[in-house]
Amino acid sequence: MPELPGCMSDGKTYEEVIKNIKVIAEEWIETAKELGREIPEPKDLFGNTPLIKLNKITRGLKPAIYAKMESMNPGGSVKDRIGLNMILEAEKNGTLKPGGTIVEATSGNTGIGLALTAAVKGYKCIFVMTDKASVEKVKYLKALGTDVVVVPSTAKPDSPQYYVNTAIRIAEDTPNSFYASQYTNPANPEAHYKTTGPELWEQTDGKITHFVASLGTGGTISGTGRFLKEKDKNIKVIGADPYGSIFKTFKESGVIVEGTPYLVEGIGQERIVENVHFQYIDEIINVTDKDSFNMSRRLAREEGIFCGGSTGTILSAALRAAKDLTEKDVMVFIVCDIGERYLTKHLSDEWMREKRLLEKDKTTVGIVYQTKISGGLPRIVSASPVELISDALRKMEEYNISHLPVLEDNRSLGLLEEADIMAKLMNSPDYINRKVSEIMDKALPVFDEQDDIKDAIKSLKKSPAVLVSEFGNIVGILTRYDVLDFV
Repeated sequence: MPELPGCMSDGKTYEEVIKNIKVIAEEWIETAKELGREIPEPKDLFGNTPLIKLNKITRGLKPAIYAKMESMNPGGSVKDRIGLNMILEAEKNGTLKPGGTIVEATSGNTGIGLALTAAVKGYKCIFVMTDKASVEKVKYLKALGTDVVVVPSTAKPDSPQYYVNTAIRIAEDTPNSFYASQYTNPANPEAHYKTTGPELWEQTDGKITHFVASLGTGGTISGTGRFLKEKDKNIKVIGADPYGSIFKTFKESGVIVEGTPYLVEGIGQERIVENVHFQYIDEIINVTDKDSFNMSRRLAREEGIFCGGSTGTILSAALRAAKDLTEKDVMVFIVCDIGERYLTKHLSDEWMREKRLLEKDKTTVGIVYQTKISGGLPRIVSASPVELISDALRKMEEYNISHLPVLEDNRSLGLLEEADIMAKLMNSPDYINRKVSEIMDKALPVFDEQDDIKDAIKSLKKSPAVLVSEFGNIVGILTRYDVLDFV
């Protein structure tokens, strides 16, 4: 096989990198055909994802808890499995014909799963998403060559603008189209019955006692739960659902209530869908957006598993359920997708701050500094001790600041305050030509980005600002206003 061209991402946009990957894949396929090599079917690539045992987040809990790494599928999510199976079944029953167009309502991951198989098999794709979906998913799908229609997330199920209704309408108006309908398509749970369930049974040597997954389309929990319960009826299947979704209330009371908004993507529902098979679900646990997102962030920082917010929902529910279990129990939870799709959402401190979801008791100096509104200022504006006062004043005027730290060799030596300079100039105008070192006040304290913001606040009671350092280098400044704005 000839050497394949490299994929260099330096300086390229997210879309350019994905397009480059797609070009390389197409060149690889053409080269393989020319050499008579066998091209693997998607079914040979999806699934068989590993289990990873958690070690830190689970401290104090008795059962072994494993992550099923569905983020390691080629498309980065658990939905790769159903994208493939729905297309194969549609080909088999004749609803998807050569040259056809696949239409689907998706939060993103199912669309990516469908698009990957569609690219190999030569189908076009049109996907309808709500404006709640991350921009990364929209860009990913467009880079794969699909058409994306974005509709309001506030549209109710009976509205023409509701994303499912919009997708159905597009499918009806598009010749030679196939509406995948992941919420009702039996090929969705069947994919997990045929693959995910058997994998878990084999990977745990039949010792699995608890399976935890989210409820959205219902495919993962229903298909996997059905298989596991056929193997051992005592296995507990636990659904993780965001507050605002209606599944828990419906399972426990049979009443369909009106859903309320929530921020986590891809799971929960404001309506009951056919592919949620409640007979295979023993319990549903509600989880808040805050717990979901902070658990997802913890999973990355403490266990090295980079994931989306829905995985945080699932793990939060799993840990609550695990409190009453023993050393004999083996729990497996689903890692739904990869974290790169949420870099502008819950994995962004700025976004978490905007939504008021950051853990305040764990807030560091670095978090406050990274989320401050810079207003176009450089990371730090400073003076040297040998500068003239006139030059320092020009900096203060240019950047509209009233405090200027004095730095030399990465050390905090002093502070210039606008009011203090003005008072001295009123008494003696020749100060304007003196050196900064002759007029500077006491140096600002320096805090590492990992220090607790509470310690910095204590210093701010006496000092107008503090300096922020990263790995020993002074990189920024926090004023009292910055901290108040954060709070």
